[in-house]
Amino acid sequence: MNFEQKTDRVSSFDVRSGCTILMVLAAGIMLGRIFAVDSVDVYQLERQRLNEIPRRLEERRAELQQRGGSPEKIERELERVERALREAAVLRRPFLSANDRSRWCTVRALVEPDMRVPGAPYAIDRVIQERLWDTIDMVKHNGHLYSSKPPLFATLVAAEYWVLYHGFGLTLADYPYQVAWIVLITFNWLPMLIYFWSIQRLVERITSNPWVQLFVTGSACFATFVTTFVNTLNNHLPGAVCAAVAVELAARIIADGQRRWWLFALLGLVMALGVTFELPSLILWLLLLVIIARFVFKPVLLWYLVGSAVVFAAFFYTNWLAHGTISPPYAHRSGGPGENWYDYEYEVRGRKIDSYWRNPVGIDKGEASAWVYAFHVLVGHHGIFSLTPLWLLTVAGCWWGLRSSRGPEQKLILLAIVLASVICVAFYILRPQPDRSYGGMTCCFRWVLWLAPLWLYGMVPALERLASTRLGRGLALLLAAASAMSAAYPTWNPWTHPWLYQWLESAGWISY
Repeated sequence: MNFEQKTDRVSSFDVRSGCTILMVLAAGIMLGRIFAVDSVDVYQLERQRLNEIPRRLEERRAELQQRGGSPEKIERELERVERALREAAVLRRPFLSANDRSRWCTVRALVEPDMRVPGAPYAIDRVIQERLWDTIDMVKHNGHLYSSKPPLFATLVAAEYWVLYHGFGLTLADYPYQVAWIVLITFNWLPMLIYFWSIQRLVERITSNPWVQLFVTGSACFATFVTTFVNTLNNHLPGAVCAAVAVELAARIIADGQRRWWLFALLGLVMALGVTFELPSLILWLLLLVIIARFVFKPVLLWYLVGSAVVFAAFFYTNWLAHGTISPPYAHRSGGPGENWYDYEYEVRGRKIDSYWRNPVGIDKGEASAWVYAFHVLVGHHGIFSLTPLWLLTVAGCWWGLRSSRGPEQKLILLAIVLASVICVAFYILRPQPDRSYGGMTCCFRWVLWLAPLWLYGMVPALERLASTRLGRGLALLLAAASAMSAAYPTWNPWTHPWLYQWLESAGWISY
């Protein structure tokens, strides 16, 4: 029996049901990782400290009794000591890095009255005074500290936290895990369901091959780093979700010929939201603008711009509220005193501290050689292709797709994917040394994660060729398995170095 006959038999099976099974399994895994979010690296130390409390209390009791204190005074003192010991023993938290804590700090400052700085609603001066609420991702201007992240996303999260705080009494100080679970489900898990659905609908639209449909859906569920970030508050996952939804909407417009005004408005809104999460996705926003203006229907261009304008207005308005300017914090990384927001000194509980960015350490210092940086970004320890070899199929797929007899609409989308990818990767490779940090302490070259749904689309022409032979299918599955391994390696925390980095470091081949 040849592959075509087998495909006919498989076609009798509802492929969409098979894809749904994969998506449901992935959803369950992601939900489990959200509920398991924890600082597992300090679990044993915290447990040891807590177990020592009874012994230390008994020692303190004996000391006080020896001094001849009254029973009432002794008990009051022991209660005070126990509170202090338990507070000092607690080390675990559901916030996994300085990166996500930076956003959580802003959320607390916006909602909690005790954390609010008068006249500076987005300032986090008071939040970082709290134990375990430190972060290095801060800037300082006008005498106050702020998260270095654009404030729109934190504002959206704060809206939900406001309901939890005022409506249910759930505070990040007293119920950090419960609040984190709810927020991560809202802003990571639910959007990922939309992400899976968008990719499944997209691949169903461009290929009738059931094996290819299952492969792409399975890869989206298990073989990219997008799902790895589901247990931490970050901009990369929602950026990828926006890109997936945008490409699916664009396919309806470009390939299917749909011309309903709300599709264009929704596309503009989603794509603009993606830009607020990942600034380089402005490339895709512009490419879609050109495609609509040139190849679709010019009057509907207005709706695309209207949808985008709503989001861009919110982005610039929240930035103005936070910083008194429309330019985000990372636009203020140079200049003299007062102009460089990353060059400052601050105080925590009476201790003077220099900004981490005055003297960054390790990988944050930036790669000295642009050529070495390009190597490791592409095929090295944070390599796009070395950690996710699945993307080799995207390169082949775009090449074959653009040279094939496919319709002009599909070729147009493939061309947009190629242009967006090349420009984005080149943008990061050509950055100055301080910015050549591979994304810092992270499991992959995270700044291109928003391209994942585009790259899944781009691999379809290659998969259609490989699907016709057992050897081709085996090769594709091998690449997917290696990619899934890389994505699963940072099980507890995506803010850790990838397996390839750790292997090279342990062998003494790299040192930062």
